Amino acid sequence: MRKTYSEILQLIQSYHELGETIAAANLVVTEYELQHPNFKGFELREKAKPDYVLMTTEGVFGEPNSIRIPENTFEFEFKLMLNLIAHEMVHIHQKSKGNFVEDRNEREWQAYYEILFHKIYPQIPRVAKHQELFFASKALDYYKRMGEGSLLQEKYAQQKKEVEDFVASLHKLP
Repeated sequence: MRKTYSEILQLIQSYHELGETIAAANLVVTEYELQHPNFKGFELREKAKPDYVLMTTEGVFGEPNSIRIPENTFEFEFKLMLNLIAHEMVHIHQKSKGNFVEDRNEREWQAYYEILFHKIYPQIPRVAKHQELFFASKALDYYKRMGEGSLLQEKYAQQKKEVEDFVASLHKLP
């Protein structure tokens, strides 16, 4: 990254004040090296509510996909929004040629696992403990939806243990 976290945050805030949500999101992609050849760009959706921020990856498998973000994305905590954009970038990768992950539960599992452990995007900062617990809960929900004893559950059994151990470690923290 070329800019410091505080410099990026200041630029994001400036874009937000100007109503330039897409420019701010593009800055995030550039500064945090989230680019992917299957990424078509950002599109805006309705404003998010304080307790529910919806971002989606839209498009056909094998063709460039867009990420739809709320027009007020950057009114919310920056680290959280950064992690949600990284989550969607995992979906961009999953829908690119040669990388298809067709099962929705597997796609969501992989994306939530990423924002817990930052294996693909180690440059993304961690979110607050309560947010990590929420993401872990979502990951485990998608793991359950894969089907008890299924091949997908077997495939991700070790990662599930990592998530469970991570949750246990978070509960030990003050």
